[in-house]
Amino acid sequence: MEGVWAPKPSSGPHKMRECLPLCIILRNRLKYALTNKECMQICMEKCVKVDGKVRTDHNFPAGLMDVVEIDKSNDKFRLLLDTKGRFVLSRISAEEATSKLCRVTKVFLGSKGVPSLVTHDGRTIRYPDPDAKVNDTIKVDIATGKMTELIKFRLGATVMVFKGNNAGRVGTLNHIEKHDGSFDITTIRDSKGHVFSTRLQNIFILGATKSSVVLPKGKGIRKNIMEEKADAIARGDLSMK
Repeated sequence: MEGVWAPKPSSGPHKMRECLPLCIILRNRLKYALTNKECMQICMEKCVKVDGKVRTDHNFPAGLMDVVEIDKSNDKFRLLLDTKGRFVLSRISAEEATSKLCRVTKVFLGSKGVPSLVTHDGRTIRYPDPDAKVNDTIKVDIATGKMTELIKFRLGATVMVFKGNNAGRVGTLNHIEKHDGSFDITTIRDSKGHVFSTRLQNIFILGATKSSVVLPKGKGIRKNIMEEKADAIARGDLSMK
């Protein structure tokens, strides 16, 4: 973005620092609008859906794993993170747009003893799978809001880091260090063999062995500056003169 001011996301299912307002998606990422006023008009014409629901607020917060649909242009995107921790719109098929992954943040007994769980995007699901625990991932059918699959948090699972210095990196969960009274630390190995660590609450389970969602360009493997330089030279973006 250019300039001094930025649109503030409305209050919604995602935290202010962990989301993108729809006007940034429409204007700065997709270039479907030139001004904030045009974003407002697009949203008020009910052209934009987030997780299957029409959203007319141009500052509505879209966050990790949300499915953004624009029916007029037949576009469907999933919001993911690139290897530098920035939000990226990953184009998906119509079949994949019918579901999303949600991280379990809380499990509790509601009124009258109804078992319930809360997900990272603010959903409360009643009568979930009894095996579901905090840090597990569930697959949710967007049309019905029902849970269709449970992916357990365990060693060997494919995970994405969504917070911290390693945000956007994808790998296999190798080890969990327990620290009573402090933060539990996980060790992750990516497909190139690079090993890195992060806090347990910073990881999102993508699948039992392989990712259940299509990953964006780079497949979650962070390159060092020498590899990035070599790629830039190969593309012609950088000359060696």
